Amino acid sequence: MPLSEPQKRQLRKLAHELKPLIIIGNAGYSEAVANELEQTLEHHELIKVRVNAGDREERDAMIAAILKTARCELVQRVGHIAVIYRPAKEPKLKV
Repeated sequence: MPLSEPQKRQLRKLAHELKPLIIIGNAGYSEAVANELEQTLEHHELIKVRVNAGDREERDAMIAAILKTARCELVQRVGHIAVIYRPAKEPKLKV
């Protein structure tokens, strides 16, 4: 389900005012975080995730793990914040 550029642009507009709903701390991306992420994506579809990792490579690795395990698409990444999207079983957003 790769997103086109116009779709990403629309999702970035929708995500602009959102606050991070998932915050990954020093403990990293654990099973508990994965479960919470799964529930949050099903409920909201478009969310911001804050990844508090030491350096850029760690952040990139955590974001890649999130995208792989949650089967979602990266809309945008700015610093520690990643905007991700996955349509729910009953989609709420029109993309």
